[in-house]
Amino acid sequence: MRMRKGDMVVVITGDDAGKTPRKVVRVLDGGERILVEGVNRVYKHVKKGHPSSPQGGRISRELPISSSNAMVYCAHCTKGVRVGTRVSEQSRERYCKVCKGSLGVIGRQKADA
Repeated sequence: MRMRKGDMVVVITGDDAGKTPRKVVRVLDGGERILVEGVNRVYKHVKKGHPSSPQGGRISRELPISSSNAMVYCAHCTKGVRVGTRVSEQSRERYCKVCKGSLGVIGRQKADA
């Protein structure tokens, strides 16, 4: 799983391609699909008396996109990049494959028993 909740991503395909970096709100299906803030917005038509909208009408919401349609945004490169993983003695971290800069720590390295 390359993308995590809270990551900044750039959408590379679809109607929202090439826009500014957006935040990942949720990761679904084990990383196969992601919900990105402000991307893939649709309208859901709701009848009068519905709990979410008592007056009825149209509710705007976001739907998930495939994680292959987005790239993790690197602040150093200012573009979407591929992500690698490197292991140090204490922890694992994700890094940008272009500038080799860190994209954040994933977790601690397991201690040998």
